Amino acid sequence: MYAKLTHKLYLLEVKGMKVVKKVIYSGMQPTGVITLGNYLGALKNWVNLKDDYNCIFGVVDLHSLTVRQEPAQLRKQARDILILYIAAGIDPEENIVYFQSHVPAHAELAWVLNCYTYMGELSRMTQFKEKSSKQGENINAGLYTYPTLMAADILLYQTDLVPVGDDQKQHLEITRDIAQRFNQVYGDVFKIPEPYIAKSGARIMSLQEPTKKMSKSDTNPNGYIHLLDEPDVIMKKIKRAVTDSNREIVYSADRPGIKSLIDIYQCFTQESIETILDRFQGKGYGELKQAVGEVIVEEFKPIQNKFKELQKDKAYVDSLIKKNSETANYLANKTMRKVKKKLGLPPLVK
Repeated sequence: MYAKLTHKLYLLEVKGMKVVKKVIYSGMQPTGVITLGNYLGALKNWVNLKDDYNCIFGVVDLHSLTVRQEPAQLRKQARDILILYIAAGIDPEENIVYFQSHVPAHAELAWVLNCYTYMGELSRMTQFKEKSSKQGENINAGLYTYPTLMAADILLYQTDLVPVGDDQKQHLEITRDIAQRFNQVYGDVFKIPEPYIAKSGARIMSLQEPTKKMSKSDTNPNGYIHLLDEPDVIMKKIKRAVTDSNREIVYSADRPGIKSLIDIYQCFTQESIETILDRFQGKGYGELKQAVGEVIVEEFKPIQNKFKELQKDKAYVDSLIKKNSETANYLANKTMRKVKKKLGLPPLVK
């Protein structure tokens, strides 16, 4: 009922016919900030998908609990990220933007999927090995079973496509394995999701260490650009970006600093690398950095203005949160009822 009342989800009217659109699911953790890398690698692409697919974008706050969080800060960051989804251009009336923790079925299905996931599969996950090496004594069970919660996120909504980067392919593979295993036992319960590879969007590197991916956990704030950084801050960070001692602007893997700046510029302008190189032929690094900073500032400015506007309208944002939570719960519970019936769990007595 909620889905039909609150969202134009799942059906598209084309010449009087109902055409089912495919479902795309993705999300971000509310830890740290949304960086330039997150924007170009995910959020900007999500906005481009919103008209052609039924999009469900979560603020996956339960995932963030594998690391100890400061409660007030986590609440603020989660709300800020949801508002940024909207400010960037995702329409919460047409798509679903919601907090993962507002849908209990995520944790419920994760437990079920734990029982259909093998220890060996989880122990081979690269991300567990990397994160556990950085968390000292806090190598908790949640960090180990993180992939099953991610699988629950995806499978709850009968997802067709999942936008993935190189560091997420393994998680989608295990999701597919778990879903196929469950379906082999109980029939056609889950859709088997396919990867969605974005048509554009480079791997954005740190401004201070251009051989490493830009990260919101970088201890050096000059290594990343925050989506809410003021224009003068953005320009300063770009001008401080590490390049090299050469003067010629070339696009080459052995010149990672310059290559990264050109990649950023290309993502914003959508011009070919050849066109960009022609434009800056005979010019210096300073001119390239100025141009890169300007295209970032120009695109971020309306997003920042919309974010500030939404932040002030608490009642409106709260109404969106409530509406989207209801819709997400409706869809998730629909899947969970099917799962419980297949498993033989007793139904609720009304």
